[in-house]
This record gives sequence, C-alpha cells and structure tokens, in this order.
Amino acid sequence: MPITPATAMHSSQNSTTEAILLELVDEDGTTIGTAEKLAAHQPPGQLHRAFSVFLFDERGRLLLQQRALGKYHSPGVWSNTCCGHPYPGEAPFAAAARRTYEELGVSPSLLAEAGTVRYNHPDPHSGLVEQEFNHLFVGLVQSPLRPDPEEVGETAFVTPTELAERHAKDPFSAWFMTVLDAARPAVRELTGAAAGW
Repeated sequence: MPITPATAMHSSQNSTTEAILLELVDEDGTTIGTAEKLAAHQPPGQLHRAFSVFLFDERGRLLLQQRALGKYHSPGVWSNTCCGHPYPGEAPFAAAARRTYEELGVSPSLLAEAGTVRYNHPDPHSGLVEQEFNHLFVGLVQSPLRPDPEEVGETAFVTPTELAERHAKDPFSAWFMTVLDAARPAVRELTGAAAGW
C-alpha cells in the first residue's frame, strides 16, 4: 500500500530510508534542485513540479476523488481524479500514471498531455502552500475502481452540472478550479461538445 504523507520515508535500493523529495523548478519549469516534501510546502512555498489528472468515463463524466481524512494536506476535500508530485528525475507522465494506479487501483485506458499551469495557492486550514508548476493530463477510465482507503475517501463521476452543484456545497481543494480551467481545452477535445465541459 503506498504511503504518501509528507513525513513518510521510502526505502532506497540499499535498504536505507530517505525523505520524499520533490523537484524544484524555475518559472519556466526547468529543474533547479530538490527539497523535502513538507519543507517545499511550508510558507511561502517553494516552486516545485506537480501533476494533475482528469479522467472521464464513456459518458463524459469527470471522476472526482475525496481525499482521505488521513492526508497531511487538504484532507477530506474533493479534488480532481489524481494529483501529486513526480520524484526527482521521473517524467510527469510516468508519475501521473503511477499515482493514478496507486491511489485508484486503475490504469487509464488513455492518458494525454494537456499543458501546464503555474499557481500559488495557500491552504487556509493547514497553513501549507501549493506553489506549483503543474503538468496537466486528461484521459479515459474504463475499468472498475479499487481506491486505496489510505489515499481516497470517496469517488464520484460527475457531469458539469453535478460538479457545479457539488462545488457549491462541498469543500474542494484550493487548486481544483485552477487546474480544471487550465485543462478545459483538452477536456473539451477529449469529451466532445455534448459533454458540456
């Protein structure tokens, strides 16, 4: 079972443990170094590489996930299908596919790049800051989900109208609308005009 809290350690090939590192980038997305995961999110935040995935079913509905209550950052809020950080040197596409499988137990049947977006979103509840250069991906999911309860509280497939209704009453991640709006051109190309995105 994957462990992703910022304070978690992971084993290297020589059986020692090391902190989870993120790739720090400049404003153009060029790698300039690394930082420990929690340190990169402490105010004012360090600009780091991230990814966001938006998967849709055959009816053009977006797969949302509610982040597990045990998450160190934004627990219990709704967000896009999957988001996270590549390990240093890991391609964002590979990281997006890896984390989608780790969190939701499913591999996208299609996954395509959908651009990048840069943002700075403080989280008022945790005090942490999302200072990210985010790689966006859209795709299709056609297999049954098997969410990891350590990562995901609930999932839901929603139409644009259902998303608007849910967004009006439920808490969402601070970055959700920023990444969705940035991905919309690719979402529309993938789902077609009838889906309404």
